[in-house]
Amino acid sequence: MTKETNAKPWPILQSFAGWRPASLGADAIAGLTLAAIAIPEQMATARLGGLTPETGFLALIAGAVGFAVFGASRLMSVGADSTIAPIFAGALAALAASGSADYAQDAAALALGVGLVLCFAALFRLGFIADLLSIPVITGFLAGIAVHILASQAPALIGVESPPGSTVEKLVAVARALPTANPRTLLLGLGVFAAMEIGERVSPRAPSALIALVVATVATVYFGLDARGVATLGVLPAVSPHLSLPLITFASFRQIAPLALIVAVVVMVQTAATTRSFVSDPVAGPNVNRDFIGVAAANLLAGFTGAFPVNASPPRTAVVSETGGVSQFGALLSAALALVVAMYGGQIIAHVPRAALAGVLLFVARRILRTQVMLDVFRRSAPEAALIAATLVAIVVLPIQQGVGIGIVVSVLHGVWTTTRARVVEFDRIPGTSIWWPEKARDGGEKVKGVKVLALQAPLSFLNAYAFQQALQKFARADAKLLVIEANAIVEIDYTGAKILSDAIKILRDAGVDVAFARLESVRAQESFARQGLEALVGRDHLFHSVAEAITALGPPGAR
Repeated sequence: MTKETNAKPWPILQSFAGWRPASLGADAIAGLTLAAIAIPEQMATARLGGLTPETGFLALIAGAVGFAVFGASRLMSVGADSTIAPIFAGALAALAASGSADYAQDAAALALGVGLVLCFAALFRLGFIADLLSIPVITGFLAGIAVHILASQAPALIGVESPPGSTVEKLVAVARALPTANPRTLLLGLGVFAAMEIGERVSPRAPSALIALVVATVATVYFGLDARGVATLGVLPAVSPHLSLPLITFASFRQIAPLALIVAVVVMVQTAATTRSFVSDPVAGPNVNRDFIGVAAANLLAGFTGAFPVNASPPRTAVVSETGGVSQFGALLSAALALVVAMYGGQIIAHVPRAALAGVLLFVARRILRTQVMLDVFRRSAPEAALIAATLVAIVVLPIQQGVGIGIVVSVLHGVWTTTRARVVEFDRIPGTSIWWPEKARDGGEKVKGVKVLALQAPLSFLNAYAFQQALQKFARADAKLLVIEANAIVEIDYTGAKILSDAIKILRDAGVDVAFARLESVRAQESFARQGLEALVGRDHLFHSVAEAITALGPPGAR
């Protein structure tokens, strides 16, 4: 098992630490493979985000350069991401028309906002925020994003104009338009999708997206499909990165600021998951907070170069890992190739069918739809399966940024609910031993006259302190003279928990009950115990390493 670390051996370029010229060949192969997969995906994701395809090249360049300089992971790929594109596309469309200059300015400003939030998170070591979203909520969130991708790309796939309205209204309109679908367009899109499916099964490292796009483009030119209703990208203007500050109105800023928070949380979750899944330095372990800085720098650079928010990509990172990448040199090489295409490849890209890019995104949507996880959660936990459904429905039915916000709230409330359900359990002694165990966890436990052993199996906080107090007061009416609180699971005690626990101890003592604590092992709980006066109240001579030790020292004569 690896261990997370916040060590900072280098202020910058940590991803190149220990790099040797002998690694150049492996990094070059990884970079070429990554470029072949990422370049088509970046164009498709830019369109998904309501921007021109060439803007995706700027996002890839900013993501690679920003993270390579300031990030820690040697494998992580950062760039345009289909997970966050639908989130900001829906919100920004309410401020300006998709594809317009104002829309592009707002998208760049949003990238700056996301970068600043991530800087703040890294500075104050808020990596734990990435853990606030449970697996069921993340699964429902990704399923909702997959539906949004389907709704946005289905018109291009069948060759009809994109209908207005909500996601549900778009899906209904597309379903009604199916009889008028252009069969050539549909064949090209589904062909690209099928090629990527087959390519992933044969070899995930194969540039199946690039091969499929080349074949679709050649077929379009050779058979003159653009004259038969197949829409193509057209000649793209040459673009190159240049730094400038996005100009937005105050009204736009008021809507972009909260959106930046939502997008940043999603970026943090995905970045943390990618960092922990692809550990590039087994000795040092994953460095989540440092990678937040890297992705923050990538977003800031994306904003200053006129791109849009970028994110860590688990699939592209997997490609770098599987092709033997050693450092961020591979990502920089892919960015350099994207820059060449952006500056000189406009004529070549002109004949790429839009349906082919839709096929790429449909493949992405299929890949983020975690069907197996859904089935597994449904089999194991019906309440958490309901979380998947609730998050999915919220993201599909409501404006997507609101749906994501609701998903975050639902996940936090689920965690709070789990903590409040923590019960106080009574322990019995296993016959013939000094081991005390929850009475309902095994049969045949024995009681000790005059002694009760209770445990709260959760941190003691305002969420459950009153229930704990009631359980202790109930014990005060029992026929016992010693209460041992088995505190192994109490890893934290907040002010409310400490105050209520103090009151309960005083009530018990007034009733003639002695109170001791056993196995208060958490360092944080011990510090809180001392800081909030509980240690002075209870007495150090009433803190023990085990329940048996406490009973031996304080129990009635017959119990020792």
